[in-house]
This record gives sequence, structure tokens and C-alpha cells, in this order.
Amino acid sequence: MLALRLARGSRPLVQLRRLLVAAASAGTGFLLLYVLAGAVAQPAGSFPRLLWALIPLAVTVHFAVVVARADPATQPREGLDAVGLGPFRLLLAAAISTAVACALGSAVALAAFLHLRGELAGLPFDAAGARLLHAEQPLPVAGALTLLALIPLTASAATALALRPHPPLAPQSGLPWGIALTACGLAASAYTGRGGPGTLIGWSLTAVGLALAGPGLAYACGSLVQAVRPGAPRLLAGRILQEEAPRIGPPLGVLCSVAAGALTAFALRDRGGLPVPLGPLTGPAVALVTLCAAATLLTSVLEARRSREPGRTALLDLGAPSNVLRTAASLRATALLAVCVPLSWGVAQLTSLALTR
Repeated sequence: MLALRLARGSRPLVQLRRLLVAAASAGTGFLLLYVLAGAVAQPAGSFPRLLWALIPLAVTVHFAVVVARADPATQPREGLDAVGLGPFRLLLAAAISTAVACALGSAVALAAFLHLRGELAGLPFDAAGARLLHAEQPLPVAGALTLLALIPLTASAATALALRPHPPLAPQSGLPWGIALTACGLAASAYTGRGGPGTLIGWSLTAVGLALAGPGLAYACGSLVQAVRPGAPRLLAGRILQEEAPRIGPPLGVLCSVAAGALTAFALRDRGGLPVPLGPLTGPAVALVTLCAAATLLTSVLEARRSREPGRTALLDLGAPSNVLRTAASLRATALLAVCVPLSWGVAQLTSLALTR
């Protein structure tokens, strides 16, 4: 009940984020149901399709975790312990809120899937996708409910793990591991080539590696911005980047991996593109992954901006010109683009070379 009351009394922006989580969950659930229906109709090759469908699931869970972390209702405040709202209760409320949003999306996905198959009549577009969704084959109820329950359960568990109290790590600590995992991903792609499981394994390792390396890269950007006799704007931009590196680094790395995947597919367009066995829903799946990655980064940036609002107000009260703050923001964005764009292009080039050997 506490989680529901907090959700009902949240601000419109927070409600919009939860609706976006539900929408992402609905898209992922629909894709999982499509894979299940295809496995019933054509069992051969169903396992690779399920593995590729786990990528949208992963980015949806990541988006849900970032939205839960940015929720003001889950932030510890003074005096809440006295009324029984300690860290554990707030963590539980965040996990339940995330599960409710994802369960809503899963229910919408199930209703839309059954309607397009023609099993829920009386609405527009009834049975419009009967052939695509293999309506001639019965849908296993237990399998469908299990796949749909996977989304809220995974998202709530990941939220609980991410929001639990733990000592902060230095942003640079994940950089060597990220580089190592990215190299392993490229090696896996080169070893198995196109068409095998190495494509999925390699891309997954590369994405995880870039996500781990993201905080270190953002911290390095901050160091470069304030290097060599910095003025006030560069010093402010560099310090803010270093402070916000743990928050914006992982979403930035995930978005870089998505951009690298898109560039790789474009480079391999003459060879049939990436061998993603999702059939007609490959395009919507790519769009879902891209939008979730972009929304995750945007949510992290907005949350970081909200957290530094007291410092910004203090600087303005001390007489700092507003154009200094705008210049610092432009420097931060330029530094991140100057690192992430070549990084995505380089990873894409190495991946395309590995897949064409």
C-alpha cells in the first residue's frame, strides 16, 4: 500500500517515467510472446531467437532501475526513520513500484498480442496479425505467463540490488574490466564469425564492457576538460563530469554500444546486415533497444541536474554569471561527444572486421 500511495502522489514527470517503463515492458513482453509463438509453430531455431530477445529485456530492466533510482519517493530523508520509513522500507517500495509498472506493461502486451491474433474480438484491428503471430497454433498459457512474469520479477530484483546501501566505488575501477570485456567480445565475434552464437555473445560482452568502462571514460573526460591551466568554466565542467561519472557513465556506455551495433549493421549492409533471427520484428526490437538506451541516459542526466541544483543556486547567489554555467554545460556535452562518437565508430569498425573474417 505504501508503494501505491507514493506512486499515486508523485509528480507528473515521475509518473511519465513510470509510464515509459510500462511502455518499454509492453514492447519487450510483446516480443517475448512473438518468440514463444514462433517456437510453437517452428521449434527449429527457437533458442537463438529467445537469446536475442533477452537484449530488449536487459535494456528495459536497466531503464526501470534508473527510473527507480531517480524517483524522489525512494530517496532517504531526515525524519523518515522515526515513522518507520527506513532504507529497507524505501527499497521495498521502489522494488514494488517497479514491479507494478512492469506488470502493467506485461498485461498490455498480452492483451495486444491476443487481440492481434484474433482471440480478443470486438476492437479495431482484430486478428490483423494472425499470420505473423502464428494464430493457427495454440499459445501455451504457462509459457506465456512465465515469460511475462520474467520482466517485473527481474526489474524488481535488479532495483533492490541497485538501491541497496553499498560503499561507492571509484569511477576508474571499472575501466580495466570494461576494456577487457570489450576485447573479449571482439575476440568472440572474430572466432565464431557471422551466423553463429558468437555474434550475440560478442555484442553482449561488448555492451557490458562499454557499460563498465562508461564511468571511467566520463571521469577521464572531466580530467581532460580541466587540464592545462583551466579557467572557471572548464574547471567547473570538469569537476561536475568527474562527480557525475558514476551516474551517467553506465547509460552512456550502453548507448555507445547501441550506436556501435547500428554502425556495424550499416557497415555490413552489403552482406545482409547483422544476423538477428527475429524476423519482421527485428526493426521494432532495434527501435525499442535504442529508445530505452536513450531514455536511460536522459533520465540519468536529468537526475544529475536535479542533484546539483543546490550548488547551482549557491553559485548564482554568490554572483556567478549565468553564462559561465551555460558554457560549462556546453563543455561537458562537447567533451562527451568528442569521446563517445569516435569510440562508437572504432568499436563498430573492429566488430565489422571481426565478423567479416
